[in-house]
Amino acid sequence: MTPQGQPETVPDDGLTTRQRRDRPLLMVHTGDGKGKSTAAFGLALRAWSQGWPVGVFQFVKSAKWRIGEERALHVLADSGQGGPVTWHKMGAGWSWVRERVDPDGDPGAAAREGWAQITRDLTAQTYRLYVLDELTYPLRWGWLDVNEVVEVLRSRPGRQHVVVTGRRAPRELLDAADLVTEMTKVRHPMDTGQKGQRGIEW
Repeated sequence: MTPQGQPETVPDDGLTTRQRRDRPLLMVHTGDGKGKSTAAFGLALRAWSQGWPVGVFQFVKSAKWRIGEERALHVLADSGQGGPVTWHKMGAGWSWVRERVDPDGDPGAAAREGWAQITRDLTAQTYRLYVLDELTYPLRWGWLDVNEVVEVLRSRPGRQHVVVTGRRAPRELLDAADLVTEMTKVRHPMDTGQKGQRGIEW
């Protein structure tokens, strides 16, 4: 497929080709296979290269984990050549309320605070691309209301793209998404007892 791609059908929706092409997308990367977050960070790299502001919100992952994509995107953002990248981790208690939220004490409250900030940023159109990494888990565990999240994402203003990652995305989120990719595991080194390794998993 070419970078700009050719759709198989053109809907009779009254939009011009440019208007249809520039619609903001809600994307979901789900499934049991490896690569959901990796693909989302690939989108972040493309967004950075276009000069877009990028907001990464990581749910669940420990603040102690130093993943390669975080370092790479920080270095790129600091270069001044592309767009700014802001990185937030729930495991760090969220950067804007570190003194108030203890994710070890109440991870549900930390997840709700993160979602509240995302809602504020969507309203303010802070970023052009939002990476909501592992958001499916707080949804599955009941920390966040699925219907509220879907409604906020559906009604976001402007041209803000959102990508959500995580296993077993709720049906409501899948139904609302413009693009859904399911990563299917065929084989993984961990199946034979091999642990994750530097440069591959992080």
